[in-house]
Amino acid sequence: MMRTITHIRVIAATTLLALSAQTAVANPNRAMQAFADNCFRPTMTAERAETVLAHAGTRFDFYDLDPFVRSNAPSPALKRAVTPNTDRRCEVSFDGIATDAAAKAATRGLRQEGIRKSAPIPPTYSNINGATFVGARQLNPRRVAVVIVGTRTGPNGVETYLTVERLRPTRGN
Repeated sequence: MMRTITHIRVIAATTLLALSAQTAVANPNRAMQAFADNCFRPTMTAERAETVLAHAGTRFDFYDLDPFVRSNAPSPALKRAVTPNTDRRCEVSFDGIATDAAAKAATRGLRQEGIRKSAPIPPTYSNINGATFVGARQLNPRRVAVVIVGTRTGPNGVETYLTVERLRPTRGN
């Protein structure tokens, strides 16, 4: 009898964990909010990404080769390779198609950080397969951020992604 009760408890606990994991990944609103609230912050670190983006139940990618806060160690690319001519990426992705809501979340994140000045979109970002929104914003006179929202094949079928990449500083000015 005791063995049966223990077995039932293990099954119940495993089921609850599986359901909570599915719920977390299946909640695109939390993923988009986590992106808007965190990915545009210049002080974002890999450790913080692990905490806030993973906690939101989203798949994420982050690197920062030239941290804004000099006491923070650079965060190398651990998932996808570094995009040429960038030194930072913050990305979330989740199952399903929600590009309209994702574009609104990206715009909200830019506004929250006071990033409003448009910049020319670099040619390397002009023809991204699956992208439904690509925009560039001037961070300061020498720095530009490129925001991309789109869909692609993910581990469970089609996924929506939101990405912001910071370009390496331009010369001059």
